[in-house]
Amino acid sequence: MAGNDALDNFLKQLKNARGSTNGSGAPNVTRGAFGAGGGAGIKGVLSGLGLLGVAALALIAYTAAYTVPSDSVGIVQRFGKYSSEKSPGLHFKLPLGADKVTILPVKRQLKQEFGFGTPGATNESQTRPDLAAQAQMVTGDLNAALVEWVVQYRIAEPRKFLFDVRNPGETLRDLSESVMREVVGDRTVDEVITIGRQEIENEALTNMQALVGKYGIGVSIDQVQLKNINPPKPVQESFNEVNQAQQEKESLINAARREYNKVIPLAEGEKDQRIRAADGYRLKRINEAEGDAARFNAVLTEYSKAPEVTRRRIYIETLQEVLPGLDSKIIVDEESQKILPLMHLNSAAELAK
Repeated sequence: MAGNDALDNFLKQLKNARGSTNGSGAPNVTRGAFGAGGGAGIKGVLSGLGLLGVAALALIAYTAAYTVPSDSVGIVQRFGKYSSEKSPGLHFKLPLGADKVTILPVKRQLKQEFGFGTPGATNESQTRPDLAAQAQMVTGDLNAALVEWVVQYRIAEPRKFLFDVRNPGETLRDLSESVMREVVGDRTVDEVITIGRQEIENEALTNMQALVGKYGIGVSIDQVQLKNINPPKPVQESFNEVNQAQQEKESLINAARREYNKVIPLAEGEKDQRIRAADGYRLKRINEAEGDAARFNAVLTEYSKAPEVTRRRIYIETLQEVLPGLDSKIIVDEESQKILPLMHLNSAAELAK
């Protein structure tokens, strides 16, 4: 401030010296103008010029240094023309506006919101004020739906993003909205609101990636995610009732399937168990019959060799099996003519016990 005051004082004295004249019309240069007082003015001017020089150097240093964040790159333009791309860190450029640096967050995932907006967004193209108009869409069956979605993307090619397309963020918004309206317009309102969400997201992502590559915007689309899909407010209550009925229907179907899955496998298991039991019984009877036939054939073979001996052996073996099961035994000789009637033959045995 002192340098500026001295400079102003010097200029005033110089103006007075040039503007004042004596009686003859010649300039009246007083001693105060360039005498002792003039020396002090010159010193003030030099001091002011020194301060101006320091300020200029500070301005040059301030405009020559810049820092690129770790998740970004710096695009340098020299007199408006692309010059270079700088990596993260401290860098220097030509001062006083000769070089212009644009910072682009290439490693950060950016997003654009449609039909709603998140407060405090730093991305200029993240949202638009006309939220209701963005969400309103017409489905393939000429019904209305309110669709809210998010597009997540990254800046893949900074030079293309900055120079090849004017206002790439807004261009990407228009592209995304066009694709989503086309995809929703190919489906019924029931598909859009209920079962077709995943298919819509996948198709919209594919179409957006193709258009972004075709237009050369310099971004890569990572994900398209549907948020809220609702019918218009005048019919929303009725639609919710329909959805509730649909959910109850699905719940009953699932309960029936659960009961079916519980009963049918049990019946199948019992069926298989009985079939295996029948097969086992069949094999048992077949094997027993085959064993009896083989034994009979063996006996028949021996009988044909010695009929009398075999007949007697069979008779004795049969008696060995039958007699132990009888309580009382009466053996009668064939030559006996009279049989003495015996009563209560078991009395003696019972008394003995």
